[in-house]
Amino acid sequence: MFWRGVLGYLPVNIAQGVVGLLTIVLFTQILSPAEYGIYALAFSVLSLTQTAFLTWTEAAMARFLARADEDGRLPDHFATLYRLWILTALAIPVLATVVLRFWPMPPALKVAIAAAFAAAAVKSLAKMSQERRRAAGEVSGAALLDVIQTVGGFALGLVLALWGLGGAAPIMGTGAVALLCLVFVLPTDLKRLKGGTFDKAMAKAYAAYGLPVAFSLILALVLSTTDRFLLAAFLDESAVGVYHAGYSLGSRTLDVVFIWLGMAGGPAMVAALERGGQPALEDSAREQADFMVLLTLPAAVGLALVARPLTEVMIGPALREGAAGVTPWIAASGWLSGVTTYYLLQAFTLGRRTTMLSVCMAIPAGANLALNLILIPRFGLSGALWATTASYALGAIAAGVLGRQACALPIPWEALARTGLSCGLMAAVVLALPDIGGLFELILKAGLGAATFGGAALLLDAGGARARLAVITRRFRTA
Repeated sequence: MFWRGVLGYLPVNIAQGVVGLLTIVLFTQILSPAEYGIYALAFSVLSLTQTAFLTWTEAAMARFLARADEDGRLPDHFATLYRLWILTALAIPVLATVVLRFWPMPPALKVAIAAAFAAAAVKSLAKMSQERRRAAGEVSGAALLDVIQTVGGFALGLVLALWGLGGAAPIMGTGAVALLCLVFVLPTDLKRLKGGTFDKAMAKAYAAYGLPVAFSLILALVLSTTDRFLLAAFLDESAVGVYHAGYSLGSRTLDVVFIWLGMAGGPAMVAALERGGQPALEDSAREQADFMVLLTLPAAVGLALVARPLTEVMIGPALREGAAGVTPWIAASGWLSGVTTYYLLQAFTLGRRTTMLSVCMAIPAGANLALNLILIPRFGLSGALWATTASYALGAIAAGVLGRQACALPIPWEALARTGLSCGLMAAVVLALPDIGGLFELILKAGLGAATFGGAALLLDAGGARARLAVITRRFRTA
C-alpha cells in the first residue's frame, strides 16, 4: 500500500514542487517586500483558522472511515461529521468580524486577512472530500483534487497579483479555486449522507480523537508562524517578507517530499497495524523511515550548500540578499520538522494517544515563543532563525522520547549514519567549488553534489540504496 501511494501521489508531489518554486520566483518579483509580508501574514491566518476550527473533522474523516465502512455505518459517519463541521465553521465569521473590527491594520492587510478567513472554510470543506478519497484508497481522485487546487490556485493568484491586488492575491486565488472544486465534488459527497443520522457516540469519539490532533497542529503552526507575527511587531512587514521568502525556499522544497511520503506512509502504517499488528507496523515503518532519510537528508544538506546561488536565481532582487541568509537555517529546521511530523508524531495517532501528541507539541511551541521574544529584539532576523532551529530540534527529541510510550516506532540509526556520511562527502566536494554566482554556480554545485552523494550512497548502501536502485532498474527493463 505504501509504494502504491508513493507512485499514485507522485503527480501531486510534482505539481506542489513546481508551484512552490514558481510561487517564490514570481511573487517575489511581482510583489514588493511589504506586500509579500502581507501575503505571509494572511497565509498564516488562513492556516491557523483552518487548523483551529476545522482540521479535527478532517482528521476524523480520515481515521474513522475504514471502521465505519466495516460496521456498515458510512451514512451515519458522514452525517455526523458534516454536521460537526457546520457547527464549528459558524465560529469563523464571528472571529473574522471581531478581528477585522478591533485589530488596527492597514487596509491592504485587512483585505488579505478577510480573504484568509473566507478561504479557510472553503479549503477545509474541499479537504474533507479529499480525505474521504484518500482514506478509501481512491488515490487518483484524491491526487487530482489536490493538483487542481494547487495549480489552479497559484495560476489565479498570479493573475490577481498582476491585476494589482497585492498581498491578498494569492489567498484569493487559493480560495476561489477551492470553491470551484466544491461545485463539482460536494454534491456527490453530500449524497453519502442519505439515510444517515447524527450519532452522539460517534461525535464524542471523533472529538476525542480529532480535537487533540487539531490542538497539536495549532501548536505546530504556532511553532512555524509565531516568528512572522513577532517580526512584524518588532520590525516591519518588509522584514516579514524577507524572512518568508527565505523560509519558503527552504521549507517548501522539503515539504513537497515529506508531504508526498506522508500521503502514502500514514495510511500504509494504519493498515499494517490494523491487519498485522505491531510486527507488521514495525516492518512498514522501518521501510518508510529508511526511504525518508535517504531522500530528505541530502535534500536538506544540499539546499543549505547552494542557498546563495539558489536565491540569486529564484528570488526577486529586493528580497534576495536577506533570504540567502535565511535559507540554510530553514533547511535544517524544515528537515527536523518533516521527520517529526511525518514519522515520529505518527506514533501518537497510531496508538490513539492524541492527548500526548498535544503535550509533545507544546514543548517546542512554548520554547519557540519564548526564544523569539528573547532573541528577536536583540538580534532581529537572525534571532528568529536561531529560535526556529533550536525549537524544531527540541521538538524532534520530545517526539522521539514520548512517542515510544504511545506506539514504538523504529529509529533508522543505521540509515542516518550512512546517509549522513554520504552527505558529508557531498558537502566536502561542494564547498571546494568556487563561488562564481548565478545559475552556472547552482547547476555546477547541485550536479556535482548530487553525483557525489549518489555514488557515496550506493557505495555505503545508505537506506538500502542498492536494493531500491535494483527495483527501479528492473521496472525500466520490463516496461
